[in-house]
Amino acid sequence: MAMGSMSMGGLPPLISFAKFYWIVVACAVAVATLVNIFNYVLCRQRLSAARAGLLKPAKPKSPFLVGIATLFAIVRETSHFSVRITAKGRIVSLPTVGRASLITGNIVVIIVLCFYGFDLSDRWSREDIGYRCGFVAVTQLPLIFLLAGKNNIIGHLTGVSYERINWLHRWCARCLLFTATIHMGYFFADWAPYDYIGVQLKENTLVWKGVVAWAMLVWIVFSSMTPIRGWAYEIFVLQHLVSFAVLIGFVYIHTPQEVHIYIWASVALFFFDRFVRLLRVLYANISFFHPKQRKAGHMSGLWACKAEFTPLSNKTTRIVIQTPPISWTPGQHVFLSCHSIVPLQSHPFTIASIPEDGKMEFLVKAETGGTKRFFRHAEKTHGLPATSARSCTKTVAIEGPYGCIRPLRQFDSVVLLAGSTGATFAIPLLRDIIQGWKENASAERHTASLFRPQIGAVTRHIRFVWVVRSRSQLAWFSEQLAAVSSDFQTLQDSLKQIKLELTVYVTCDESFTEEHRSLFSNIAAPDPNAIPKISKDPKHGAVEYRSRSPSLDEKKKEDDSKDEVRELAATNAQTQNSNQDACGVDQACCCKTTVDETLSLDTISAPCCCGVNKADDPSTRRTSHISSAPSSNSREKPLLHSSISVFSGRPNPREIIRRSLEQALGESAVVVCGPRGLIADVKHDVCALSDERAVHKGTGAQGIYLHTESFGY
Repeated sequence: MAMGSMSMGGLPPLISFAKFYWIVVACAVAVATLVNIFNYVLCRQRLSAARAGLLKPAKPKSPFLVGIATLFAIVRETSHFSVRITAKGRIVSLPTVGRASLITGNIVVIIVLCFYGFDLSDRWSREDIGYRCGFVAVTQLPLIFLLAGKNNIIGHLTGVSYERINWLHRWCARCLLFTATIHMGYFFADWAPYDYIGVQLKENTLVWKGVVAWAMLVWIVFSSMTPIRGWAYEIFVLQHLVSFAVLIGFVYIHTPQEVHIYIWASVALFFFDRFVRLLRVLYANISFFHPKQRKAGHMSGLWACKAEFTPLSNKTTRIVIQTPPISWTPGQHVFLSCHSIVPLQSHPFTIASIPEDGKMEFLVKAETGGTKRFFRHAEKTHGLPATSARSCTKTVAIEGPYGCIRPLRQFDSVVLLAGSTGATFAIPLLRDIIQGWKENASAERHTASLFRPQIGAVTRHIRFVWVVRSRSQLAWFSEQLAAVSSDFQTLQDSLKQIKLELTVYVTCDESFTEEHRSLFSNIAAPDPNAIPKISKDPKHGAVEYRSRSPSLDEKKKEDDSKDEVRELAATNAQTQNSNQDACGVDQACCCKTTVDETLSLDTISAPCCCGVNKADDPSTRRTSHISSAPSSNSREKPLLHSSISVFSGRPNPREIIRRSLEQALGESAVVVCGPRGLIADVKHDVCALSDERAVHKGTGAQGIYLHTESFGY
């Protein structure tokens, strides 16, 4: 009789417990799939309602939809909650309730399956428990491979991209190690009283093969921890694949035949992912699969993708692929490789453009390894003609696109927060909503189709916040932000209800604050002839002082004002005492003061200026949007569009999100991409605001959808 068909004490056969585990997994995936389908249908319904002219398409109306929205609010608020511990001035966030619940649930299922029906105090049951745990352990292998692939079935069913469930892949491997340790531990506990462990290891080949498999699993789990994985990611990937191959081999020769189906399923899933990736790579990079582009002259030769490398400020490289062979949606990324610069390496980069641009653009910060060599190549070849032997244009290969986010066009209010290069993720999302507004304003009719994306946008209000260290980074997206501002001003004539707020925070630029300190010294007191221009939005209370020039007419003055970069210098009364503490080594500027945008004119003070003598401290002078009129002889090129507010300091995410929620007429979305600290703060703030507004109690306050993107692998 096969071991899997053994029944102990009237309990189901061992192989049945392996099947029970997959029944639980299938139920969990089915629930997530239904939620994904519901979100897809809801998105289409909202966009259809917006095109039909409904005033509040993002607000649920029927009792059923209100109940669903309240349920989703409860799940979101709970799943994003995390305990924050303050230690030595640093805030440490524990794993969120959502992640902890998934892992805890998996562990509970494993423990129940391993010990159900056994008397744990009975020493004669130890081997039986060991056998059961072995079957439960082997059945977990396919799940680990399902969650590991870039083209995984679970991700497609649930609408979650591979990189967002990779943490679950790692934790399932740890759960497998937990089960395998129990399996081995009970056998050793049964043999130990008789000093039989050494004999088994020497004479029983089945035992030492199992110990090798366990040891290999320990190494895989240990080497996959974040600090070790980040040392040399390419080396980690290679050894990870080799380690899993060794693990699979030893598990195969250690286990009975009836569980080999789970091992072969794992191998099949691995090669399925590799095969699909190969097909995608061939399609995206071989020009013969794109006859239209070849006929139009956009491609020549065998390879489809050629990229231009341009050096930017802050050791950043702009990589542009003209007329790309594949399409994508905002927020997605591809794996890009250029073997002539960095052989045998492929790195994931977020696509910083939208399909309507007709080009695929990336902004790559030079860190170490391949990204650093990209920047060096761009520096050396910048300005050289395309016919040069060292041209900045190189043949590249792409794989993708990957990534998934709920379409932001379906939300009434959207808050986008980006830190540094996180703007490569946020700006395409911003531009996509603007594109939806253009489609709303267009008289063109759209034929509805179940599988064709719907046009238009539900969104009424967008708040975009970009946090950078220095103003030199503003040039990365100055053209795109200027185009967004211009498009918005044009669309306002036909779409009266839309609203757009663009804000940039500069946190550490000494020259920036010194420049504006000189502006403050020139504005010691408001000109009595100056006319204060009150902002249309009373919530922001911004006042802009501009001196009247008798030599310029009003039209000339208005044109000149568009070439100015304005900064809203905002701090509270305590800011002036903390500016010196915020300064770095050798009085280096480090503006860490949190800006309060809601302060009135009487309490708004100067920007963070480090190393300033108190006698010369401009903090006693108050102003708001600073306008520096250019001289008649020379005019500097503006950094940003005049409608974009520039702050010196750090944002207050909670207040920014709160003001957006207060004017929402339907479900809102908050998207953040940047350092882990910023993401942790935004998660905490969204949970607090959801609780504060009592969304989970069905008060009628609109729900908040949160999407986070972090740097790193």
